[in-house]
Amino acid sequence: MTATYTFDVFSSLDGYGSYGGDGDWGGYWGKQGPELLEHRLRSFDAEHRMVFGATTFRQFVEMLAASDEGDEVRDPWVSRMRSMPATVVSSTLQDPQDWPDATVATGDAVDVVRRLKEESDVPLRSHGSLSLNWALLAAGLVDRLQVTIFPVLTGRTGTDPVLAVAADFDLELLEQRTLDGGTQELVYRPSLHVVGG
Repeated sequence: MTATYTFDVFSSLDGYGSYGGDGDWGGYWGKQGPELLEHRLRSFDAEHRMVFGATTFRQFVEMLAASDEGDEVRDPWVSRMRSMPATVVSSTLQDPQDWPDATVATGDAVDVVRRLKEESDVPLRSHGSLSLNWALLAAGLVDRLQVTIFPVLTGRTGTDPVLAVAADFDLELLEQRTLDGGTQELVYRPSLHVVGG
């Protein structure tokens, strides 16, 4: 039996994962509330192995190093996620840096994650790591696509389109919930769209 792999990502309604330039939104686009934060914390109750690409992993390490206790970067769910074992897929990262239980896996991401799915005793989960997860979607290795959509449009300042994959997918809705009256969490089972299918 293979481990389940979840691609977990935050997005604005118009599909961006972050903002740039003169955007002044703040973390979570300023829309985090107690339900979202408590739900995120509960979602990390069960043991997982985190999977990151090198860029996202470096960003997490840098954000945490530059933050103080009480900053939203150190929300309890982030601290719990950081306490879980992690695999970082990278051909350039030498040292797992400041992460309690991280290992670096070299090689093709698809091969690394396929092996992890076969060997892991716990579910696999990735937060962010867009290009890594686009490759895994295309290879059919993503079992669950969890998109948390914040109630904002970032047409002027949005960067990093979260689902700019190179293929078409059909999505089967598995779960949905509204948090804090406006943020939507949608969990789908993706499958490659077959023309005429």
